Amino acid sequence: MSEFSLYFGLGKDHILDYVNGYDHILFVVALCTIYLVRDWRKILILVTAFTIGHSITLALATLRLISVSPDFIEFLIPLTIFITSFSNLFRKEESIGRGKMQINYAFALLFGLIHGLGFSNFLRSLLGKESNIVSPLLAFNLGLELGQIIVVILFLAVSYILVDLMKVSRRDLKLVLSSAIAGIALVLLKDRVFW
Repeated sequence: MSEFSLYFGLGKDHILDYVNGYDHILFVVALCTIYLVRDWRKILILVTAFTIGHSITLALATLRLISVSPDFIEFLIPLTIFITSFSNLFRKEESIGRGKMQINYAFALLFGLIHGLGFSNFLRSLLGKESNIVSPLLAFNLGLELGQIIVVILFLAVSYILVDLMKVSRRDLKLVLSSAIAGIALVLLKDRVFW
């Protein structure tokens, strides 16, 4: 197995680890909750914005160009989940499809910066004292991206079954998922208070 394959697999597995990486899965689902399969272009923009955000800080932190307290980052991650899911509760369905720039795009980019810092602690511990980190960093990022795409595809499949086949209201699905995710995020916030 090549080094690239190893780090690619680690990135993918890190995002799909529903035991240790569930907070990142919750964030991706919170971002996508207001969309359906027919909104795939908007979801592609979201995932790309999140990837750009976390790629920037993942690279900067792994290269040790920025340093932020891991406890502070672990507190901020559920805060990003809460803000995203809570804002979903107040989004009107008719406003989701309109306009090119949506607040979820900004959430994905800005909060991706925070999630990248969380990923960097994991990646830095894997890299140890390696001198060349460009290839592992790229591979890990691509693996994370694939993991996110898998989460999005699974979410879209479930939402398609519920909304399009079982005729669950889009609004009800959004309210139930966003409320549940916001509640989980509040518990995580309480557990990760760092002061």
